[in-house]
Order: sequence, then C-alpha cells, then structure tokens
Amino acid sequence: MTEPLLRASSVKLLDVHRLRLVEAAAPSLTPDDRVAMNRAWAQAVRANPSLFDGPVVACARLEQEGPDGLVLSWARTTYRQYVLRKIPSATSWLPSLYVTVLQPADDGRLLIGRMSSATASPGRWQLPGGCVEPPADDEPLDVAALHRHAARELAEETGLDTPPGELTPWLVTRGTKGSVGVLFRAPSRPASLLRERFAALVAAETALGRDPELERIAFIRSPAELAGLGGDRVDYLEPVVRRYGSRVSLCWTPGPPGRPG
Repeated sequence: MTEPLLRASSVKLLDVHRLRLVEAAAPSLTPDDRVAMNRAWAQAVRANPSLFDGPVVACARLEQEGPDGLVLSWARTTYRQYVLRKIPSATSWLPSLYVTVLQPADDGRLLIGRMSSATASPGRWQLPGGCVEPPADDEPLDVAALHRHAARELAEETGLDTPPGELTPWLVTRGTKGSVGVLFRAPSRPASLLRERFAALVAAETALGRDPELERIAFIRSPAELAGLGGDRVDYLEPVVRRYGSRVSLCWTPGPPGRPG
C-alpha cells in the first residue's frame, strides 16, 4: 500500500507498532515546475520575509509493512519545494514529514498553539511540532532521531525541556495532501507550569527582538472546543483530539535500518 497511504482526500490516523525509515532520492523537477516553484517562492518571501529556504525532509513513499508496521521513505529537499503543493499543475512535489507532540495538562486537557505571523502558517492552530530536518551525512534518520527532533520542537515552541526518552510514540498521521506526521505523547504536567514556561519563552524571545513561533497557547479536551478558538487549524488536529479523548494509545519499536533508495 503506497498511493492510498499518501494520496487521499481525508486525514488518516495510523496505529503503528513499528516504524522504519529509509532514505530515497528526491524526484527531479520538470523545467515548468522549477519556474513555477521559484516564482511562487519569491512571492511567498515578499509576503513573509522571515521565510528561509533551509534543508528539510519530505515523505517520498509510505508503505504498510505487516499488520502493524510502516516503512517511510524520505528524501532531502528544501522548504522552497513545498510551495509546489499549492500549484495545481505541479507534478514533482513531495508531501512534508513532520513531528508533533501531545502535551497533556494534569487535568486531562491538551496544549495547542497558534502559529505567529513570523511562520509559514500564521494564525493556524496546531500541536507543538515542526518539519523534520535531514541528518548529517554520517547519521541515520531513525525513530531515535525523531524523538530528539520532537523534544527540540517542544522546547523551542513552548519552553518545556523534556528528555527525548520521555516522549512516547503514539500515532502516525497522514494529511489531506499526503503530509505525514509522527506524533509523540509527553508526560502530563500542571497547566500552571505549562503557562509559566510558555510566558517565559515569549518574554525571552521578545527581549532578543524575535517573534516566538507560537503567539498563543490554549488548552482543550474535546473537538467541540476547537470551534470556539476561531481561525484556521491544521487538518490533523480535530481527529487527533478526538482520538486522544478516547484514551487510545500504543507504541512502536524501530524496525531494522533501511538502505538508501
């Protein structure tokens, strides 16, 4: 199963016990796609000068491996290529690969954040997290690396320092445009502490003349509360919040290392 997992019109939550990551080659851009990409990227940067064309990982392929495992093939690319997703005629784009973190409060509510104007999706509500960056040439991209990346994203966006080993793999999400998210669950913490750490992070970033990645956080316990927040939200948020409410959780273990494709 490859295309059904990557290309679909609705969000899919994948219960996974094993996740194996394999590097693959990125598709070559057609001349028309390259011209369209550069034009769209230039327009995006003019609208938001804080955007940068840094290295990032895309999802090249997603396959089921046995009854409860996935093989995720990934490719090195840059943020610029993600604008091709918004061009209907583009044929050589790849969906993104990202990590997210469920951060529960001690009263059972979940922390979500609204992206600031300095990000690529200003005003959008989502879980703490971000796109996966490629590893150094001599390092693997595996489940352990995703743990570290998720812990770093949680710290950068909320001010919470959580050891990677305390993050539990929970779900894999596949979005409406094929983007794949690896979702971890963090230990519960008091809501007062979560607010305190976030306020300290915002103050520190502001003192340095920088905009925080999240402009606001909120705590919710059901999909019905999302409507009251207003604004846009990432496509996986409502189904993930619904699944969290059902208290379903499972873990996976890393599969054997893959070879570059």
